[in-house]
Amino acid sequence: MLSFCSLNEITGRTTNLSVWHGNLRKKKPSGGRKRAYRKKRNFEKGSFPAETSLGELKRKTKRGHGGTVKTRLLSATHANLSNPSTGKTERTKILRVVKNPASVDYDRRGVITKGTIIETQLGTARVISRPGQNGVVNAILIPKKT
Repeated sequence: MLSFCSLNEITGRTTNLSVWHGNLRKKKPSGGRKRAYRKKRNFEKGSFPAETSLGELKRKTKRGHGGTVKTRLLSATHANLSNPSTGKTERTKILRVVKNPASVDYDRRGVITKGTIIETQLGTARVISRPGQNGVVNAILIPKKT
C-alpha cells in the first residue's frame, strides 16, 4: 500500500510554527504589503509560557538556540527565601500566591512569575527569579511595616 507523508516528515523540518517571532507577514512603514521572500526559519521559533503554579514539583527541560538548556518550572511547592536583614537564605514551603502584578488573569489563577507576592512559612515574600526560565523559585522577604 502506498503511504503519503508530508514534506515536513521527509525533510525533518517544521514550517508550521505556532509561536513565531518573524516579521515577514507585517506591513511596511508606508502601509504597503510585505511579500514573503522566504519560509519561516527555525531560529524564529517561539514557545508558550510555562505558567508555574503551586503543586507537586514538575520540571521540563528545553533546548534553546545555540544549545543552551532552559529548565522550565511547571509547578513548585518550595521557594529559596532570602532575608535581607540577616543575609541568610533557606528553603521554605509556599503556602499561597497573594498577588501577581504581571496579569489579572495570572493573579486569579495563582500563576507564579517574577514579581509575584507569595506567602511562605517565614512571611510574605516577592519572587525575584523567573521560574519559567530558570526552573527555580527564588524570593526575597518583604519586611513587615510597623
